[in-house]
Amino acid sequence: MTEIQIATLLSLLASPKKIAIIPHRNPDGDAMGSTLALYHFLLKLNHQPIVISPNEFPDFLAWLPSSESVLIYEKDKVNTKEVLKSAELIFTLDFNALHRTGEMQNVLAELKAPFIMIDHHQAPDDYSLVTFSDTNYGSTCEMVFDFISVLNQKNLIDTTIATCIYTGIVTDSGSFKFPKTTAKTHRVVAELIDAGINNSEIHHLLFNNNSYESLQLLGKALQNMKVLKPHKTSYITLTQEELDQFHFKKGDTEGIVNYGLSIKNVILTAIFIENKEEGIIKISLRSTGDFDVNELARLHFNGGGHINAAGGKSFDSMKETILRFEEIVRNHPNLK
Repeated sequence: MTEIQIATLLSLLASPKKIAIIPHRNPDGDAMGSTLALYHFLLKLNHQPIVISPNEFPDFLAWLPSSESVLIYEKDKVNTKEVLKSAELIFTLDFNALHRTGEMQNVLAELKAPFIMIDHHQAPDDYSLVTFSDTNYGSTCEMVFDFISVLNQKNLIDTTIATCIYTGIVTDSGSFKFPKTTAKTHRVVAELIDAGINNSEIHHLLFNNNSYESLQLLGKALQNMKVLKPHKTSYITLTQEELDQFHFKKGDTEGIVNYGLSIKNVILTAIFIENKEEGIIKISLRSTGDFDVNELARLHFNGGGHINAAGGKSFDSMKETILRFEEIVRNHPNLK
């Protein structure tokens, strides 16, 4: 952040305010960790913050400190609209375009309060007064740590805030194995451990709380996996019928896409998940090296993200979507 941005932030936060903190729709560990870390930090500065999620977050994140206080827009639109309208400051975390909040974007677009963006995705939209956007970060939670640091308030990072920050770092880094995990990332984590986090317990809560049905769904997903060896690509499909068969709950498909990259010589993988209620095929894309799935998602699947991790959606049927994906793969110059 520039000195002007820091001065603006200090001015905005100088007196107590009603502050809304917004993650993207279908929030993951980084979105919920960063918003709740910021929530607890702002409480310490005597503000009145509230986290408002566009829709429900996964059960495996429900242990996060104060997650029970999060308002869900899709469950109570009337009340959350009023809370948003009364906010004097709006933070948007882990996304950089208002459409990433789904239907909630219509409300956000009408608000008069200033916006502050903290995000690590490419090509941010121009809606915020202060934009802290940097694609070199592996997680928004690491950015929140630095945000607190540049305000000279790192002494306020207690075990609660550190726990939230660590959650986003560990989930968005793939437990520290993704390329944007840097030496600095590990130094930040060391400070979080010094602040009192129980890192082994956090890992247990995040990754060892599977239901029997979710593991059965994983098995079905792996059975459905296809490999296009000549094109160094794999993909998984899950239909609505298959999700229903294994009593799918939000979060049950988290991380399944990464199995496709564990296959030798595969550099591109995807998972296609049918959502009949919304009439879409939800798509997650992952890659290794310099293969840019952000570009692929933006060009072909109404989405975007990072170079090695992106998402999108298709309004075609599962069959039509897969045929289109296979055609893209066959004709891609870096997959021949």
